[in-house]
Amino acid sequence: MTDFETIRVEISEGILTITLHRPDRMNAFTGQMMKDMVAAFDIADADDAVRAVIVTGAGDRAFCAGADLGSGSATFDYTKRPDRLEHGSPIQPDGSVDMSHPSVRDSGGRLTLRIFNCKKPVIGAINGAAVGIGVTMQLPMDFRLASETARFGFVFARRGIVPEAASSWFLPRLVGISQALDWCYSGRVFGAEEAKRGGLVRSIHAPEDLIPAARALAKELTADSAPVSVGLTRQMMWRMLGASHPMEAHKLDSRAIWVRGQGGDAKEGVTSFLEKRPAHYTDSVASDLPHFSPWMDEPDYQ
Repeated sequence: MTDFETIRVEISEGILTITLHRPDRMNAFTGQMMKDMVAAFDIADADDAVRAVIVTGAGDRAFCAGADLGSGSATFDYTKRPDRLEHGSPIQPDGSVDMSHPSVRDSGGRLTLRIFNCKKPVIGAINGAAVGIGVTMQLPMDFRLASETARFGFVFARRGIVPEAASSWFLPRLVGISQALDWCYSGRVFGAEEAKRGGLVRSIHAPEDLIPAARALAKELTADSAPVSVGLTRQMMWRMLGASHPMEAHKLDSRAIWVRGQGGDAKEGVTSFLEKRPAHYTDSVASDLPHFSPWMDEPDYQ
């Protein structure tokens, strides 16, 4: 297993657990953490032994306290952050800014788009404070379970910036436009109970029960299902949230059923049911997940 600077990764019983690991900084987010997490999701997608992913934070204080503010007032002024200009400067000779330049891209968005593109179910186990990118990185996860001590905050307006990490797409779809605007306009920090009432989290647990509950959910979701079917279902469901007409879903469903119906998993699924025995699925998520649409190969999604 690869060693990472800012996270810990463990694979056990078919579950890859990513632990944000900067406990001295309340697991605050950095560019290196973005790179480490993207690499960890690459590992999850490439390993057929991994059936699901759990993301949590180290310690009992924070899941992720947002962007590391160690650069002070220059934290969000990327023209003053050499670490933000690894792809060169977007500033043109005439002083204008090339807004399509790679260095303009929000690092939180690069992470959330990678999670969005994951081929395995993703569960957030939110063990403490989760503000800024600490909460927006959760939005493309399929389920969010919270500790009783968890706190959430879309605090961007209180820092003089705006929501990032593609949260203007994800958040209203998860909780509705009015709830999303309430949390983002005010920038207030709120507890797990409000997060559950607002539809952000699925369930609340005692701190010591959080990871066991997340692991139990991961196993329940994947124990009896064909991994390729789960992976393709995840891709289909998330992307159809933005479809303009149900015909788009019909076209995608039809292609998926056509291809999957001819595969070994479909034969095994029917045969095992008729023979009243557990199914043994052999198709590989890493190599057998069908590609139907440009979004499955588009490099800008990572």
